[in-house]
Amino acid sequence: MDPKDDIDNGGEGSSPRILINPPVFIISGLLTLLFVGFAAVVPETANALFGAIRDWTMHSAGWFYVLAVAGFLVFVVALAASSLGTIKLGRDHSSPDFTYTSWFAMLFSAGMGIGLMFFGVAEPIMHYVTPPVGDAETAEAARQALRITFFHWGVHAWAIYAVVALSLAYFAFRHDLPLTIRSSLYPLIGERIYGPIGHAVDIFAVLGTIFGVATSLGFGVMQVNAGLNYLFDVPVGVLTQIVLIAVITAIATLSVAMGLDGGIRRVSELNMVLAVVLVVFVLVAGPTVFLLQTFVQNTGMYLSNLFSMTFNLYAYEPTGWIGGWTLFYWAWWIAWSPFVGMFIARVSRGRTIREFVVGVLFVPVGFTFLWMTVFGDTAIHMVMIQGIQSLADAVAADTSVALFQFFEHLPLSSIMSLVATLLVITFFVTSSDSGSLVVDMLTNGGHDDSPVWQRVFWAVVEGIVAAALLVAGGLGALQTATIAAALPFTIIMGLMCVGLLRALRIDHVKRLSMRDARVRAVGGEAAHDWKRRLRTLVHQPRRNEVRRFMLEVVRPALAEVAEELREHGIDAHLAEEESPITRTWVEVRHGDEIDFFYSVHVTAYEPPSFVMRDTRRDRQERLRYFRAEVHLREGGQDYDIMGWSRKDIIGDVLDQYERHMHFLDAVR
Repeated sequence: MDPKDDIDNGGEGSSPRILINPPVFIISGLLTLLFVGFAAVVPETANALFGAIRDWTMHSAGWFYVLAVAGFLVFVVALAASSLGTIKLGRDHSSPDFTYTSWFAMLFSAGMGIGLMFFGVAEPIMHYVTPPVGDAETAEAARQALRITFFHWGVHAWAIYAVVALSLAYFAFRHDLPLTIRSSLYPLIGERIYGPIGHAVDIFAVLGTIFGVATSLGFGVMQVNAGLNYLFDVPVGVLTQIVLIAVITAIATLSVAMGLDGGIRRVSELNMVLAVVLVVFVLVAGPTVFLLQTFVQNTGMYLSNLFSMTFNLYAYEPTGWIGGWTLFYWAWWIAWSPFVGMFIARVSRGRTIREFVVGVLFVPVGFTFLWMTVFGDTAIHMVMIQGIQSLADAVAADTSVALFQFFEHLPLSSIMSLVATLLVITFFVTSSDSGSLVVDMLTNGGHDDSPVWQRVFWAVVEGIVAAALLVAGGLGALQTATIAAALPFTIIMGLMCVGLLRALRIDHVKRLSMRDARVRAVGGEAAHDWKRRLRTLVHQPRRNEVRRFMLEVVRPALAEVAEELREHGIDAHLAEEESPITRTWVEVRHGDEIDFFYSVHVTAYEPPSFVMRDTRRDRQERLRYFRAEVHLREGGQDYDIMGWSRKDIIGDVLDQYERHMHFLDAVR
């Protein structure tokens, strides 16, 4: 059996009851079960072990995290700015699956969601009250607080996501590899991605995703508990939080069952609406002019200090602050990167690398900076200008209540607290169902059409892990699990960058060599028969016409080419789809080098406006016309050979094959 098909698909033509990659599914499940059992049975020992792991990582591996994250940012920016930025995440003819609005909404909800709600007020206040260096509660501390907050939530986080998402989308949608982490290593280890090495990579990704999502769920449920306590006097405690995890995870399973387009997309768009409502309310009800001024100043300070902050480890002024903040954030984003990266890849098919990087790196960051300024600077204004010291005290005592204490000092506090709690819940739902979708794809070999029960299973597992971490040590255990899970995956991400760059270089060389190769003019004799060319231009062929052309002209031409190549000892094969014929192709195999592929597709088009006289659907369907379009391995080439002679088609195949051979010579 081919290792690529190492799954139970339930039989051809039937809906699969189970769709898994057994080594990844079973080992990931067992390791997660062992972890949960350990944390639940001996929570004190687990908490001590987590603390030791966190201390070792902060002291011994902090430099590695900082250097790696800086490298990821440079890598994606350079990629977008280079000539490689024009390559599509998909075939050359592919187009995006989602509108910009839906795309940005899903990026934002999956990537930051709960964290913004939890830290939007708390983090700026905590940096203001206890800065890493300098005096507390001064104007300089306020400036530094927002500069640090922007740094933690800025382009570095999204660069981490972009590395994983770019690699996955490129190999899955342009090279037809499974949508799993292992595929990004194909340029480095080849077919071995389907063996033990690939399994290990996906297992690391599953564990990192589960712990990263569990951390967010832990933050989210603590904040939901605080909101319900503020609104309805629901008691605050681990037992209540475990019950909330169970209830909200159950809600998330409904979104999971509805799928990506029906569930996650709609909830993500609801998230954006609620988030905009909260931001606009605080901007209007708070110190508006002050917030607009600080937004401009905060952004400028962030940009001007970006380089120095990126590499600052406080080596000359040792402090535990960096481990509790910067290293935790870098590890959190890296632990989330398999989940968010795969999710972003899944919704980004058809975009160019440059469009992708600009969208992923800057658009969500812009909204995040606005959010942090509106909430963080309003909170600092309350403490520094209005003298509301109780807010700073409340944040120091319990960060989960910061947002609700904040709303107490604004109009409509109960209503806004209710909206905030609802937003945390919807963020919780999108994190859970997006995470379960991704973990399911990692454990089933990259399929997005697996049975619903598998995604529900992983949604429940994420909830159980979050509950176990809360029992084992609350916030500290959540942070430690994130840092520990991220360390091995950071190394894998470095290899992903190398593999992606190698594959993109080959892709780019092929495009240049095809452009620069000397070939004959397309069309042959038909190019000199202008009346024949004019008839071809104005005629709108029907489906049967094109299929007949495929049978009578295209197939014999490709068969003749394949036969002649075999006569010269070259491995060439002719193939076509079952009747009614819609695609015919010839494939020339070159052993260890890249194969040549020339295909002709029957492609449907809507009629041009000048022939439309009736907009009824049945009339429009009858007016559709068809083309015989050429596709290469890279995708559609946007030209039609309908009406060409057999000799013309053979000439075109040889032209493209000559370009391919020129490309192989260039990369040898």
